Formats: sequence, C-alpha cells, structure tokens
Amino acid sequence: MIRTIGRIVGVLAPRLTPTRSGSPVDRASVILRLPMTATTDADLLLFNGRITTMDPRAPEASAAAIRDGRFVAVGDDADVLARAGASARKIDLRGRRAIPGLIDSHLHLIRGGLTYNSELRWDGVASLAEALRRLRAQAQITPPPQWVRVVGGWSEFQFAERRMPTLDELNAAAPDTPVFVLHLYSQALLNRAALRAVGYTRDTPDPPGGVIQRDRHGEPTGLLVAKPNAWILYATLAKGPRLSPDEQRNSTRHFMRELNRLGITGAIDAGGGFQQYPEHYQIIEELAAAKQLTVRLAYNLFTQRPGQELDDFRQWSQTVSPGRGDEFYRLNGAGEMLVYSAADFEDFLEPRPDLPPQMEAQLEAVVEHLVAHRWPFRLHATYDESITRMLDVFEAVNRRVPFAGLRWFFDHAETVSARNIDRIAGLGGGIAIQHRMAYQGEHFLHRYGPEAAGDAPPVRRMLAAGIPVGGGTDATRVASYNPWVGLGWLVSGRSVGGTELLGPGARLSREQALRLYTAGNGWFSGEDGQRGLVAEGRLGDLAVLSDDYFAVPEAEIRDLTSVLTVVGGDVVHASGDFGGLAPPPLPFSPEWAPPARYGGYDPGVVARALRHRAHHPHHHVGLACPCAVF
Repeated sequence: MIRTIGRIVGVLAPRLTPTRSGSPVDRASVILRLPMTATTDADLLLFNGRITTMDPRAPEASAAAIRDGRFVAVGDDADVLARAGASARKIDLRGRRAIPGLIDSHLHLIRGGLTYNSELRWDGVASLAEALRRLRAQAQITPPPQWVRVVGGWSEFQFAERRMPTLDELNAAAPDTPVFVLHLYSQALLNRAALRAVGYTRDTPDPPGGVIQRDRHGEPTGLLVAKPNAWILYATLAKGPRLSPDEQRNSTRHFMRELNRLGITGAIDAGGGFQQYPEHYQIIEELAAAKQLTVRLAYNLFTQRPGQELDDFRQWSQTVSPGRGDEFYRLNGAGEMLVYSAADFEDFLEPRPDLPPQMEAQLEAVVEHLVAHRWPFRLHATYDESITRMLDVFEAVNRRVPFAGLRWFFDHAETVSARNIDRIAGLGGGIAIQHRMAYQGEHFLHRYGPEAAGDAPPVRRMLAAGIPVGGGTDATRVASYNPWVGLGWLVSGRSVGGTELLGPGARLSREQALRLYTAGNGWFSGEDGQRGLVAEGRLGDLAVLSDDYFAVPEAEIRDLTSVLTVVGGDVVHASGDFGGLAPPPLPFSPEWAPPARYGGYDPGVVARALRHRAHHPHHHVGLACPCAVF
C-alpha cells in the first residue's frame, strides 16, 4: 500500500492561502490527498524519504508530519501516514535523503542581506579567467555611481590559475566603473576608478593598522593591506553607494532564498563592523514583522565605538533584553565584538597580532556588566595566546559575579590549546567553529607549518572535552556562506583548493560534522530544546538534499544543495522534482543586481576541481603541479 501511495502523483489540493514563503500550497504534482482517519490533523506530511533525524533515540525515519510549525509525528510511512489526517498536504520525497534544516551559528546575515544584490560573488568560481569575465560583464551594466563589489567568500587557491587577480587585470576589465575586490580580511584591490571614487591620493595617510600600497612616485596602486587590522578594508568598502531601502528589502529576501537553496533554515547573526544598531536593523525588522523571513534569526549586538564599548552595552541593556522576539527573529546577546582592544584579526598572511595591554581592563568592565545583567555573549578569538588572556579576565569576573550557567562562547579558536579548552569547560562556555581554514588554510600552512595546520581548529578535542561545539561559516566576507564547504572540509580535511590540512585524527565523521550544523547549534542561541532535530515537538525545519550526504564522495559534499527546504511547515525553496512547489519568483531590484545574472554560490565547480586534483595527490601549493589547470 505504501509503495502504491509513493507512486501516486498529480492529485492537486484545493486552493489554499499563501504561506510565509508566499507560495500557494497546491503547486506541485508531488502533492496528493488520501482519505484516512485524522489523529494529529497535520498541516504537512513528508513521506517515502530517508530522513536523518539527529535524534539519538530514533536516528532514522521515512516520514514526518508538521502541524502549527512543529513536528508532531516522526517515524515510518505507515505510522505517520495513519496519524497525519486527511487534510494534510502530502509530499512524496521519492527516496531522497532529508536532514534537519541546517543552522549557521556564525553568519553575518543582516549585513550581508543589505548588500547581497549589489555584490558579484566569486564563491565557487572555478577559474580566475571566468571570475574576471563576470567582472567585466557586470561592469558594463552597473550604472554610475555604483561599484562592482566582490566582497569575500573566495580563495585564490580555488582558481585553476591558483593566483590572485592583478591590478592591471582589474583596470583592463573595468576601466571606468569602480571595482572593489576584497580578499579575506587580508587585503583589497581597487581599480583606478575606485581610487578616484574613494579619494585616495598620495596625500592620504595610512590608517592605524593598515597600509595603502604606493608606487615609486608615492601614488596609491590600488592595493590596501590589513597589517593586521581590517579597519582599512571595512572603511573603504563603506564608502561605496548603498542600495535604496526598497532594494535592501529585496536584497535581504534574495539572500535568504539563496541560503534556503543550500538547506539553511536558521542562523545566528554575529553583528559586524559598520553595522549600527538599531539603524541597520530596520530592514530585517520590517521583514520579520511582515512574516517574510525564511531563515530563523537570532542576532547578537556588536559594539561599533572603540573606547566606548561599555557605554554601548549599558545603553542596550536598558532598552532591549536577550530573548526578545519570537521563533523567527530574536535577540541572542552581545558580540562577537565586545571591545576593540580584544580583536585578534585572522590575517594569516601577517604575524599574529599582540593585543594591547589595556585589553584586560576594557574587556573586564564589559564582561562584568554583561554577566551582571544576564546577557549571553560571544567573543571573536583566533589565537590561543588571546584566549589565555581572555579567560584570565572571565575567571576574574566569575569570582566576583558568578557566570552561574550564563551562555557564552568563543568564535573561531583555530589554535586553542587543550588547557584552555578545559578552562572553557570549567566556565560553562562553548566554541563556535567556522570553515575559515577551508579558505585561508594555505596561508596558515605556510606560516605555521603542517603540524599546526593539521589540528586547526582542534574540533575532536573540543568534542572530547564535552563542551558545546557548533558549526558556521563566518560569511559573507571572510568565507562563503555555503555550509557544505564546511561539512566537506571537516570530513575530508581539505581546503577549497584541495590542500590537505586536517590530519586523519582531526577529521570528523559525516554524522559528527552534520551534528555541528544541526543539533549542535541549538545551544548557541539558547534553543537546544527547539531546533536541530527532526523529532516530535521540535520546530518543523527540514531540507531534502540533491544527493545523499552519507554516500557521495568526500570531494562532492561541498557540491550538495537542497531540492526542498521547509521552515515551520512552509516550503521556502523547491527545485528539480519538487520545482512545482517553489515560492513565486521574486524579481531582483535593482535590475542590474549581479545575483540576477550569476546567482550566488557557483555550484559544482569546486567539487569537479577537487576530483581532478585527486588524480594528482599533493600537499604543496603552487603552479608546478599539473593540477593547477583542469
């Protein structure tokens, strides 16, 4: 009977009202209705799938029912179909692998959403030649005074040429349109038109912590270098024209749709430089009020005023409180920047920065205020040397004002030591890791050597210590927002350029890696009982994958997408066999928006590159290997 049910298609439901995603619920031929006795009166039933639930009590299922935004039944087809009720929409998953909706514990979604429609993404592009071709074509349709912006999410080692673009190439590709190309948080390249637009001349001084490269005549060449402070990169990018408020709304919705395409249903926003609160939160709050969010969002507040950080947090703690909001949009706490003197930027092209001596006193004042007001917090920390000093501060605060279960965590922690992991555990903290090494690993390897790179970050040691560990991307500037890149890196140990980084003993199983991006991330937003599992009572978020995550070759993990993404029982993305369920198209605004022409993450090319390079195994980086061309 169940096999027969699974083959029935084409019976359309009656006309129903649009869902949160804006799509009618009767659009696909994979929906069917059958008369049966109702016991749960589900809104949506998914069956005939291979569902990895991440629930240790019942790790596999074939069907799940959702009512009022939550899973109300999970199990085998016969049981869940019998309990779903006759009114449920029923979608045959056709044997595909499904997983809990992915959660990114460190994503700059609010800032990235405001600019997504103005950015040309090089994420996943296979060759520099293709990247420059797209830049040249985009420059021809970008109206003045707008710029062509390539704002992170790529590595030179992903390209067949395995090199950076040159300034001459940028000037040739776009002689008249300003071009800004951000490379990680290490450097930025500006063509001559962009130098004119920002007003950098021979008389412009280097800012603290940054360098404007100059030619032998003292004129700026167009290369900006973080040494090691990324402020010069932030500040220069901020000089570009902004989209209008209507365009920013459209841009944010498109960015969320792109995340849904990759199976992302939730994120924790880490704030960001030049992202003022509350001014730059108006668009996301309008979308939340209009029920147009398709990614659940918990957000942290990031101080923007060096030297006045404590004043910021005092003001915010009087006007807003963590937990304010609902299941789609809520305040999560403070960070990732608490005080600027604690910012140890991860520019692995440069030596590790020494934090200034005033860091402890400034950080202690802010952390004591946060603990006293029961504000959860997160803190950017790349190097173990920084973490040691920060933990000294936390332990001192804890002796006066006990943390007493307050949720707090470090972000990044690539070089955290075993001793400091134990100290974090002692204070009840966690660590949110990101796939920055997948993009910067070659630079780290060159500076610190293979032994250090082979366990950076030491995820297995973190898990063994029993502390909460979550996975994220740190997108959109330092790395791509594609979570499958991170999953592929954790499993294979390889960068997007194919370089082996994590040693065999430091890599994770596929189940362990997936847990970091699902069940493991619930703790970081205080929702560990709500999200990350396909289980009764949990939020009804799920992704049906383009291929089986547990079966594809390691090199193809980063090539996965979702063909059906469900958030709270609403279909927010659908493609392929499920394309009839897709939300109505959303026109891009402005019309010249680069994603309208090129999309976001370029699917497929990274995996093909890695498969090619697998025929020529190597551990070095450079053009000497024939793998440099494919």
